Amino acid sequence: MRILALMILVFALSAPLSACGKKGDLEQPPGTEKSDFPRNYPR
Repeated sequence: MRILALMILVFALSAPLSACGKKGDLEQPPGTEKSDFPRNYPR
């Protein structure tokens, strides 16, 4: 029972940390059209 509770606790604490960070490029892919909303990508 303690092992299961410890595993759940570790998962609950590590799940939000895995959602942080840059997932991809902020630049538009080449060959794509500009959007209707003239916004600059954040740097």
